[in-house]
Amino acid sequence: MRRTTFSSLTVAMTLAAALSVAAPASAAPTSAETAAPGRTEWVPAPTPPTDQPAGARCDFPIHTEPIVDEVVRQVLATHPDGKPKEIAYKGDLVVRVTNTDTDAFYDVDAGGSTIIEIGTDGSQLWHTIGPVLVGVGENNGNLPRGEYRIDGVHTLAISPTGYRTLRMVHGSTDDICRRIS
Repeated sequence: MRRTTFSSLTVAMTLAAALSVAAPASAAPTSAETAAPGRTEWVPAPTPPTDQPAGARCDFPIHTEPIVDEVVRQVLATHPDGKPKEIAYKGDLVVRVTNTDTDAFYDVDAGGSTIIEIGTDGSQLWHTIGPVLVGVGENNGNLPRGEYRIDGVHTLAISPTGYRTLRMVHGSTDDICRRIS
């Protein structure tokens, strides 16, 4: 129990420190010469709208579309081939999730701060504080199929095949499918 708590606090403190010392976009380095090796400036990271057919996430088809999107990202480190190894994301994000059969919708605050470690095999490890929106397919995660708002302090491991493993340190999950059924 103590080891888990220590690890959880370490992840939370590391993420908070990394995101709090990062300069806002207007104060970020403007050229490769002034940036730390492998680090880039903060740039917009727009969230595209998506459509999922019935059965993919919910029992009905859904459409997700940002209605507030002020997310920015910064590459913190790169692999030897120049591809991103660690990326930080922050900023306000509200996504409207709509049941396209009934037009029922729910606006999801998904503006958490995340550092994503990207493996050379395409795997990802998210270290997150605050809310994010995550879709899980049938038998493709340790959460049942659904579209979730995950809030709090957590990690999310995504395997090269897309399998999602959520490890909640402190927080909650909210199945958006239930809200708009």
